[in-house]
Amino acid sequence: MPTAQPFRRGQRPPGVTDWHLRTSRFRRLFHDVYVDREAELTPLLLARGALLVAPDAHHSAARLWGAVVPDDGFVHLTCPTRRPQVEGIRTHRCGRPKRATRWRGLPVTTPVQTFLDLAAVLSLVDLVVLGDSLVRRKRVTVDLLVEAATAHRGTGGRLARKAARLVRADVDSAMESRLRMLMVLSGLPEPVVNHKIHWPHGEVRFRLDLSYPDDGLVIEYDGWQHVDSQTQWGSDRDRREWLDGNDWRIVVVIAKDLHRTPAATLSRIRAAMRGRGMPVPPVDDEWRRHFPSTSEDLREPA
Repeated sequence: MPTAQPFRRGQRPPGVTDWHLRTSRFRRLFHDVYVDREAELTPLLLARGALLVAPDAHHSAARLWGAVVPDDGFVHLTCPTRRPQVEGIRTHRCGRPKRATRWRGLPVTTPVQTFLDLAAVLSLVDLVVLGDSLVRRKRVTVDLLVEAATAHRGTGGRLARKAARLVRADVDSAMESRLRMLMVLSGLPEPVVNHKIHWPHGEVRFRLDLSYPDDGLVIEYDGWQHVDSQTQWGSDRDRREWLDGNDWRIVVVIAKDLHRTPAATLSRIRAAMRGRGMPVPPVDDEWRRHFPSTSEDLREPA
């Protein structure tokens, strides 16, 4: 009978023949690893399948912890000894013991170790996104990441230390992390994350993605859910009308503003800061290493 758990040909469920494996009843995950076609391809299922081929410590644990990492189409494993070559699996050799645990029966690197491991392969911005998301999912604290990165002397240690110092709590999304990093790497003062505005009786009324509360300036990222969800759209409208009526200035940023026209986006933010009477520092060009512009983005940040 079909099974929702991955299996190798030699350990197939009773009643499953070679002919069955060649039909549409099953999906081949990796070489000699199969699963029921109806099974959902979750990170957990893919990890279980990959570990049948390379049964060592799990490297790419970030998705299992619910964190955000770039999707390169591979399952990543750490192999302390051999490094099997399997299509769809990318293995990494480790020369020292890893801090590991078990999650739903799988050997997996701890959230802290996962952050340190990925410092060897991710960019600064992607590593901060990972750290923000691990903290958001309550897998780790900012202080613990900073402590571990400070003590880390392996590959990527310098990047881990820099990224850990930029990780923040209460970040709602990866794109908000990227927007904050665009601002910080360009030399702008770091905005407050998730500033709360309260009702008179103390309950939270609104949360602001990124803001400078003392200067009445809000920088907000709008994703697809802000357009597709009537509830979200209505909430955004009410919040922005309240902010407008209370002398706050709002700069709205969408995906295109980060991925295609970051220079123009910085110009908009810097102009809004000047409009609020804020001091605006000179532009630091470090942002260009992480946010390449397209031909649409012809302006230098002013």
